[in-house]
Amino acid sequence: MTANGLPHFNPWLAAAAVAFAFSNSVQAAVEVFACEPEWAALSKEIGGDKVSVYQATTAMQDPHRIEARPSLIARTRAADLIVCTGADLEVGWLPVLLQTSGNSKVQAGQPGYFMASDFVSKLEVPKAVDRSQGDVHPYGNPHIQLDPRNIALVARALSERLAQIDARDAGYYQERLKDFEGRWRKAISEWEARAAPLKGMRLVPYHKDNAYLIHWLGMEEVIDVEPKPGIPPSAGYLSELLAKLQAQPADAITRSAYQDPKAVEWLSERTKIPAITLPYTVGGTPQAKDLFSLFDDTINRLLKARNSA
Repeated sequence: MTANGLPHFNPWLAAAAVAFAFSNSVQAAVEVFACEPEWAALSKEIGGDKVSVYQATTAMQDPHRIEARPSLIARTRAADLIVCTGADLEVGWLPVLLQTSGNSKVQAGQPGYFMASDFVSKLEVPKAVDRSQGDVHPYGNPHIQLDPRNIALVARALSERLAQIDARDAGYYQERLKDFEGRWRKAISEWEARAAPLKGMRLVPYHKDNAYLIHWLGMEEVIDVEPKPGIPPSAGYLSELLAKLQAQPADAITRSAYQDPKAVEWLSERTKIPAITLPYTVGGTPQAKDLFSLFDDTINRLLKARNSA
């Protein structure tokens, strides 16, 4: 005690108190486990500094085929919210993470379980599923992120879910959503105007992961490089595909950043049809740094091929 009866000021205790308060503030953030880069980016857009986002995969990984590593299990165990595509895109690894983590907050049916595809209308929903058809998704094409109108729908649902999990900051998430929606609507209008020359463009995608992009911009999917979804093309199939494209050329052959370029390059060299690498998601190319530049770069690459035809 000091002479006036007040306790001595202890700088070490003061510093410890500040560190403890800071630690608590950091821990108070909603821990988000995002399966894919696009959902990590959207979670940051909507969650701002109220969320801590862990991105489980990169644009250079096939989201169908991820190993359920111990590090991913640990991250799932610590999550308050998982944000994934769903529609069986992650069927080979997400169920293992959920079961092994033992985290009740992020199990199906709980507020911490958020599947983006639940909030959009899906394309290519099969009437029946047979393994002979290849890697067909029974709930429809899960690659929903390449239609920006889907991103808008998911953003609104994600804002509501964050507000449910973190009611104290509900107003913050609503304001973040409002700001994002304004910028996103303006961007969509600009993208659609710029992409008008792409309408009717005939594409040969490697895989059916560009279906929503093609649908949004009014392009045409002529045939896929894969003979069946998820089945790499054999030499014999590539020869058949070469003959078809020589008889009826397309405007471009496309692949996503995570896919092997060999088959696309082989076809392009022999048909003289331009080969395009599309980012597919945030980080797929050096230019696709966030959700906005993802669509900027995708459209730029398609326009370049269109103008060179």
